Amino acid sequence: MTDLLWQKPGVRIDERIQQFCAGDDVVLDREFFAFDIQASRAHAQGLQRIGILSGEELAGIERELDALAADFHAGRFILDARFEDGHSAIEARLVERLGDAGRRIHTGRSRNDQVLVATRLWLKARLARVHALCLEVAAVSLDRAHAEAMLPLPGYTHLQRAVVSSCGMWWAGWAEAFIDNAVRAGDTLAWVDANPMGSAAGYGVNLPLDRDHATKALGFGRLQVAATYAQLSRGKFELAAIESLGSAVLDLRRLAWDLSLFTSAEFDFVALPAQYTTGSSIMPNKRNPDVIELMRASYPAVAAARTEIEQLLSLPSGYHRDLQFSKGAIIHAFGRGLGALELLPELLRNLQWKPEAMRAALDASMYATDLAVDLARGGVPFRDAYVQAADPARWEQGDPAASLAARTSPGAAGDPRLENLRERLSTLGKRA
Repeated sequence: MTDLLWQKPGVRIDERIQQFCAGDDVVLDREFFAFDIQASRAHAQGLQRIGILSGEELAGIERELDALAADFHAGRFILDARFEDGHSAIEARLVERLGDAGRRIHTGRSRNDQVLVATRLWLKARLARVHALCLEVAAVSLDRAHAEAMLPLPGYTHLQRAVVSSCGMWWAGWAEAFIDNAVRAGDTLAWVDANPMGSAAGYGVNLPLDRDHATKALGFGRLQVAATYAQLSRGKFELAAIESLGSAVLDLRRLAWDLSLFTSAEFDFVALPAQYTTGSSIMPNKRNPDVIELMRASYPAVAAARTEIEQLLSLPSGYHRDLQFSKGAIIHAFGRGLGALELLPELLRNLQWKPEAMRAALDASMYATDLAVDLARGGVPFRDAYVQAADPARWEQGDPAASLAARTSPGAAGDPRLENLRERLSTLGKRA
């Protein structure tokens, strides 16, 4: 490992303690490294604006930061155990290449605000992706809701056959769910879009740092003004981002559950795209819905990360090393959650219904509610109509198309109001 930035003369470094303190930080920092380089550029520009760096020194730093970013993306520079973390790796590279100019880069800076700004930029990128994927899922669902509006599908409550439903209603539910998820991701993105750079260790520095320039250079929506709040927001903003992700992944879990049931031989309502299934190692007859099962299992990673960060926040104000563990939590949550969401739009585009099996599952009992409502419409008090319609002797196999068309309450098959959802989706797409 390179010399530690904080190492003091005559103090022996215990490797076991150092390993415990550093943990897997240098590996986790690979996720944030490109953003840390980006932030270092903005900080260097700010130092030049207040006379700490000369124009020539700034040009050299920007050149070397560009070279480091290119080397990192190409695999020529690997962030590994030679370094304590990503921040020290950037500084070590600049010192190696530029000497004193590299040694000036940390002026007015702390690793506390370095990790804050790099993490904040990372969260913004991940939330933007969640937002985009939710819009895409909503668009696919809405298109299929239009195309399959009156395709009969059994509706279930308590996993028991309940009433006649439709594929259009099934799709519309997911369309509106993911529109809401996109709204939440966008709102959370706007909330965390605050620049903590220049807060240093949480108390500012005795330099007129140009924090407004850094805010604009890094593309933040606003400056996080109070240096003390920059530290208080660490973990809090991560928690909000995870909750936003979790909202989408929870809906994904329920959708995956539907497909797990619908693809079983007992239902046989849906055929999945071949690439979304795998085979058994011993049973040659099997095709397993592994992808949707792993989609279903993705939420626990998000929930675990949320709990871990929430527990870390049992702290007084100011920076505490406990917060180091928040990095692994958010990487794990977004790795699992986004990984599952990335596969969802294509799955939804290509799954195929089996109309014959769905129609065969519509038994006479599923028209009993229609009968009760029809009797009530004719003047029979609903509770009396309910008793009459509960008699199996009165059940008759109905026409699913007529049942769906008669369901004229807003949001039901007879009045789906998909244009309202399309308008919301269009408005969100224009803001993206």
